[in-house]
Amino acid sequence: MTDSKSDSETDSIIRIAARGDGVTADGRHFPLTAPGDWIRPDGSVAFGVHHAQPPCIHFPECGGCQLQHLDEESYADFVTARVTGALAGQGVTPGAVLPPHISPPMTRRRASLRAARAGKRVTIGFAEEGSHRLIDLQMCAVLDPRLLALVAPLRALLAAILPDKRAAHVKMSLVDQGVDLLLEGVRVEGLAADEALGDFARAQALARLTIDEGDGPQTRWEPEAATVSFGGAAVGFPPFAFLQATPDGEAALVAAVRAAMPETGPVADLFCGLGTFALALGDARPVYAAEAARDVILRLKMAAGRAQRRLAADHRDLFRRPLTPAELDRFAAVILDPPRAGAREQVLQLAASNVPLIAYVSCNPASFARDAAHLTAAGYRLESVKPVGQFRWSTHVELVGIFRK
Repeated sequence: MTDSKSDSETDSIIRIAARGDGVTADGRHFPLTAPGDWIRPDGSVAFGVHHAQPPCIHFPECGGCQLQHLDEESYADFVTARVTGALAGQGVTPGAVLPPHISPPMTRRRASLRAARAGKRVTIGFAEEGSHRLIDLQMCAVLDPRLLALVAPLRALLAAILPDKRAAHVKMSLVDQGVDLLLEGVRVEGLAADEALGDFARAQALARLTIDEGDGPQTRWEPEAATVSFGGAAVGFPPFAFLQATPDGEAALVAAVRAAMPETGPVADLFCGLGTFALALGDARPVYAAEAARDVILRLKMAAGRAQRRLAADHRDLFRRPLTPAELDRFAAVILDPPRAGAREQVLQLAASNVPLIAYVSCNPASFARDAAHLTAAGYRLESVKPVGQFRWSTHVELVGIFRK
């Protein structure tokens, strides 16, 4: 739908707010609008040149995406603005804002779906935006096709092992060996149900099938140990452990971090997870890696040993026991990749240190900006930020910020 523009420029959508609404020059919010759209006197919307045709039949009801109505340019601008806007709110100005990286459609390699059974009908999908009602997925414009391909056969399996009027979680990850599937909230009773699990895993060539009936995960199928590889080193993968959402998004984050690293000297990787960055830096330098999750850090330690990496793995809660300035000053650079809440406790210690370079990987521009304000107040300069849109068409944005003392 197109129309002639309103006489009032205040009726035009000029930007997209953090939660995905279009905003007019006078501050009014309108859902499902794009920059260049304008609001008619009766409140209806006339689409502008940046308003795109959503590629998915489930949009906008499905809560998996919020921004499929934006064209490529507008979505890239939104991803960048999420980062620069958060920094501006904290009074922090980066030296450079690098071009954003946007993941292509159908590349998401991990997903957490919900499933519900009502009689013989099993529904699997994301919840409707702002609701608990499930959208039964018939297609998906973001999931890797190998994950989406499991949805239809899963309906038949869950009809046998999901109790009536009950809900379950379906958690899928792509690992080195294929699809790693975790089913939570199911009940496997009797030989027929047990055989159905094995038949399903074989028919779908799963890398691993794990179920959790309420008393912890139990692996039911794993022909060979499930792993994910970083920098050529294979790491044992706990069911639905943290993994960057897309391979290309991970590569963009790693490239931004690697480009900033000094040529020599030891590096610390804090909140290291399974070693996305610690292992990707290669074997040319010693790396100290710290992580609070015990099973994760043990798997990283074993992988580093097998790959003969110079890596010291430390089981350490950096919220309760952050590295002190004396510990930090041993490193030529520090990599941070904290949870969404940020890393305030560790950042305050970094602010008091003399570490020459900090590469901060964030999945939350707001908490990153708060931490950036502490670092810049202590004499660090935010040299650059690299926005990354791994969660395509969503309001979730990631980034890499490079700080130098």
